[in-house]
Amino acid sequence: MTIVFLILVVLSCVILGFIILVQNPKGGGLSGNIAGFSNQFMGVKQTTDVLEKGTWIFATVIGVLCILSVLFLNRGTSSDNRLDNLKPTTTQGTTTPGK
Repeated sequence: MTIVFLILVVLSCVILGFIILVQNPKGGGLSGNIAGFSNQFMGVKQTTDVLEKGTWIFATVIGVLCILSVLFLNRGTSSDNRLDNLKPTTTQGTTTPGK
């Protein structure tokens, strides 16, 4: 299940990166010239709204997936068991051969 979350997070990050790179810092971005359609394809205001909403949606998706993935991580052993494993083991009441 962890692999599924990893794949979804990576895919969301790639899409978010693409959306951010497509935006122009001065507001042009995709609203410029797309295959000669200029503003006939989508209006300037609509394009920036779509890209901004996409940015917020994918940023939220990444955050939610990261938080939800914690629920599906392997818990492993409890902290008490790990501390017990670090203590040296001694054998009491046994003698070593040859003595």
